Amino acid sequence: MGKVTGFMEYARELPAKRPIDERLKHYGEFEEELSEDQLKTQGARCMDCGVPFCHNGCPLGNVIPDWNDLVYRGRWEDAIDALHATNNFPEFTGRICPAPCEEACVLSINDDPVTIKLIERNIIDHAFEQGLVKPQPAARKTGKTIAVVGSGPAGMACAQQLARAGHAVTLFERADRVGGLMRYGIPDFKMEKHLIDRRVQQMQAEGVEFRTSCNVGVDITAEQLKNDYDSVVLSIGATLPRDLPLEGRELDGVHFAMDFLPQQNKRVAGDTVPKEGELRADGKNVIVIGGGDTGSDCIGTSNRQGAKKVVQFEILDQPPERGTAPPVWPYWPMILRTSTSHEEGVDREFAISTKRFIGENGHVTALESVRVQWKKGDDGRMQMQEIPGSEQQLPADLVLLAMGFLGPQQQGVASDLGLEFDGRGNIVCDPNYMSTSVPGVFACGDSRRGQSLVVWAIWEGRECAHAVDAFLMGESQLPTSPAMAETGGRPL
Repeated sequence: MGKVTGFMEYARELPAKRPIDERLKHYGEFEEELSEDQLKTQGARCMDCGVPFCHNGCPLGNVIPDWNDLVYRGRWEDAIDALHATNNFPEFTGRICPAPCEEACVLSINDDPVTIKLIERNIIDHAFEQGLVKPQPAARKTGKTIAVVGSGPAGMACAQQLARAGHAVTLFERADRVGGLMRYGIPDFKMEKHLIDRRVQQMQAEGVEFRTSCNVGVDITAEQLKNDYDSVVLSIGATLPRDLPLEGRELDGVHFAMDFLPQQNKRVAGDTVPKEGELRADGKNVIVIGGGDTGSDCIGTSNRQGAKKVVQFEILDQPPERGTAPPVWPYWPMILRTSTSHEEGVDREFAISTKRFIGENGHVTALESVRVQWKKGDDGRMQMQEIPGSEQQLPADLVLLAMGFLGPQQQGVASDLGLEFDGRGNIVCDPNYMSTSVPGVFACGDSRRGQSLVVWAIWEGRECAHAVDAFLMGESQLPTSPAMAETGGRPL
């Protein structure tokens, strides 16, 4: 694929980013563009692998070498067809997916991997610019009706696939706009929201009906859904945040990240955030607890709002740099990763734990922490131990808890339908068919598999659509990945 000797002749090249002082003044995306010739060169680096492990690294099974080769040859229309064959929304994954496909690239064994994510994003952006992305309404209608609850990437993918199969699909969303955490969790500087809006327009043209500001279980009952629709799909996400119930947790100024991030997304969208309950980082000492993507998003947002100082806590040890990490190819390596938000200004603290929140007049003013070390216990598991005498207090006007999510909200439509939950709080489903314990009710996305990546959510939605279509019609022509389904949605 690509140029046979391209991987030996060309170096990996990524687009430049606008200067930090410039991009902190706005919330838009800030990567520059590569020319078409530069993109062709990057496509030329794709090796003619005997076994392209990038296929396995990508949960969607994207035919990556194919569209790398097509970009190298300038066949953009064929490239978007190959990309859309496995991925409904490459503009989402091309921006916010961490690209496990690149870690699985054969070239990454001893060199920089192919710029798969960059090429993917440019294929879809080019396709939209050239008018190559058009609605694909079904040639015939089946007369079957389906309710999809939750409009994140899993719900959107499931709804689009089912509509293209000829079913009448209604997508319910309790927020005022479609997109789930992509809309109100991912900052605009990582993914601008017009990308969601144009997909909504495409899906409407394909027959999907959107009902926003509709909280299923409150505005419409679960029983109504079962009576009014032939099948119900729950793609409600894993929205319960992990809390930190310590002394002082009740203080004003200690908040979940998902109380903070959506407000800024609403401002960018032109909405007015009420003063009561408004959260901002202007001129404040901000401490972000949690070292993942959500924590990184809090850092970038806080700096754009004009925070005085931002500190990020991670309870685990600092991971090794890429060059010193043990080789685990083609699996995801645990290495130190620095996001663009980290580059914009933050003090990163590793192996540190929060002891309590300190406040005055009901508002947080400081955070007490302690250094920790990790040692193997008698059972072979790593155990955390506090280091005596390492306690310290840091000034804090705003503390943001970004420690991940525990699972889906069980109260409401899920419990009203009488669904079963596993030990982690996720909806129990048959892994091959994504059917719940209630006939005709299916689940997909984070509510089924737990907190995960946008690329997994799209895969879940596509697989669920195949299962629902087969349930209603006896068989389905929608694409599926049976080998992955047999493992419960885990790569082989």
